[in-house]
Amino acid sequence: MIEAWFFVAALAAQPVAAPAPPAATEVAAPAVADTDLREYAAVAGRKVVGRPVGGPYATADKILLLGRDGKGYPVVAASIGFPARQSLPKPPAGTLAVVRLHQRYETTLPGPTADDLAFVAANRMPLFVIGEWARPAPMWEVAWVDDAVRFRTIGEVGEIGPWQE
Repeated sequence: MIEAWFFVAALAAQPVAAPAPPAATEVAAPAVADTDLREYAAVAGRKVVGRPVGGPYATADKILLLGRDGKGYPVVAASIGFPARQSLPKPPAGTLAVVRLHQRYETTLPGPTADDLAFVAANRMPLFVIGEWARPAPMWEVAWVDDAVRFRTIGEVGEIGPWQE
């Protein structure tokens, strides 16, 4: 049921149009985010840190689905609340990356959770994890690199650290 709601919320953020046949030039989302998408996630994701989440979940994570507009610029295609201790379903087509804001950390060391790593392993799509428990909010990029899930820190304006396992 939650997956259906996630899908409906993502669709509601985009105008409904007849499905176009797949183009020969259409490519899948890259496993590692482009620089402009990473910097956009750093700025747009941190802008929602500390804002309340509306909806039925008291301790929801905030989810931002990132895509590109008609001119190729990064945009937030959808923004929703999602249960904190639940794995994310496959995002809708056209999503290039996902930003997940955790209200509190659940790992021994702050960083991506096992669910975050599993999402990237299943979808081969970049996931940006932001921790709302600290200021400035820490951020990690989780991606599929060299046939494994790896993560790295992202600074306040998009600067990157080394890949870690």
